[in-house]
Amino acid sequence: MTINITFNGKAIQVEPGQTILQVARQNEVNIPTLCYHKDLSPTGNCRMCVVEVKNWRFLQAACVTQVTDGMEIETHNEKVTKSRKLSLQLMLANHPQDCLTCEASGECELQDLAYEYKIEAPGWGTKGTRYTVDSDPNPFIRVDMNRCILCRRCVQACAEIQVRNVWGVARRGIDEQIVAGADTTMLEAHCESCGQCVAYCPTGALSNKMSYGKGRRHQIKKVPTICTYCGVGCQFDFNVKNGRIIGVSSNPNSPVNGMALCVKGRYGWDFIYHPDRLKKPMVRQYLLDGKTKPTHYDPKCPDWGWVETDWEKALDITAKKLGQTIDSHGPNSVGVFTSAKCTNEENYLMNKFSRQVIGTNNIDHCARL
Repeated sequence: MTINITFNGKAIQVEPGQTILQVARQNEVNIPTLCYHKDLSPTGNCRMCVVEVKNWRFLQAACVTQVTDGMEIETHNEKVTKSRKLSLQLMLANHPQDCLTCEASGECELQDLAYEYKIEAPGWGTKGTRYTVDSDPNPFIRVDMNRCILCRRCVQACAEIQVRNVWGVARRGIDEQIVAGADTTMLEAHCESCGQCVAYCPTGALSNKMSYGKGRRHQIKKVPTICTYCGVGCQFDFNVKNGRIIGVSSNPNSPVNGMALCVKGRYGWDFIYHPDRLKKPMVRQYLLDGKTKPTHYDPKCPDWGWVETDWEKALDITAKKLGQTIDSHGPNSVGVFTSAKCTNEENYLMNKFSRQVIGTNNIDHCARL
């Protein structure tokens, strides 16, 4: 069953129950949005997606208005464009004019729409800096509510995707503000530091502290990868500048997790450059020298010291020790523990190695725990 509507002067058939915005995107008509995101419930807050429906008294928000039979819709006439420009002016009147130094410049949706509609911040009403910048002690998320446009994406992402309800809206009118909990810190409001709010924020109100000031969108290269912390298989993009990883951003095309990531996936990437990270195999000195294991452990004894070696030598030592253990105590004296940081193919090979080479079923995987 379909219904008939007129869309920008063209008669088309659409499915009942669709919103005007959905119909527009199906027909490749660009209706601007700020508060809307395909992953979140539509709210109609920002009024950027307003359209004119013939014989309706007011302009309608396309993201929340469903089509009805016989509806005649105009998406870009003079009245609609004037309303969108006014909405942008009102947002910019409450917004810092610091695009030259703003972290989100180049990927800020408000900036893009201001450019598209040729809008400048009006001289009347500009408030400047009203809120303290980065006053929240959260170790990962930088908060600058001076740049907030009250779109409520962060509120919805936290409530609908992460189901934590950390963010909310406080006060009314010109004093309305997004706050954590009962206007407390994020951690006191039980924030998990997942960064969902940052991923959905259309401006620079919420950003990542670990990446702040290290590179803008046009300066970085996005490299898709898979998280190594567990077996779920979440995808994200590494942000790489000058051959060095400076941060992580959500990949909306990820088939497993979409935009969602946990705190380890989004902020645990810095282990790559940790000075304690092992880059070569290490063995005890007495093994490398072919000596017998000392009777007592003595941390001051050079034979107990860890030394770097090559993979061939390390694997030879491992194979020899495994063989000796199996010969002395049987294959069930050996256990194999594999890792989600390996590929599925590598874990499959470890399964074959355990059962067919060593001869034991003592094998487990960290992602099962």
